[in-house]
Amino acid sequence: MNKNFEKMVGNNIRMMREKKGLTQDMLSAKLQTNGCDITRSALAKIEVGQRHLYIDELVLIKNILNIQFEDILTNTIPK
Repeated sequence: MNKNFEKMVGNNIRMMREKKGLTQDMLSAKLQTNGCDITRSALAKIEVGQRHLYIDELVLIKNILNIQFEDILTNTIPK
């Protein structure tokens, strides 16, 4: 996968998480209680583009944050 795309996706997840008032610990706990074994450290790596995001994780993050796929997969950084 393209590193720049992974960084953009991770940044979008971080922005949406913060917008919802969740810490990395809180989101990783919600992911874990929904059957997705992601530690806070792994989530931090996803948010900076250092770890791949699997499709089941993507879907669960979308559902927990109550956002659209476009919110995660579209470049939201102003040019």
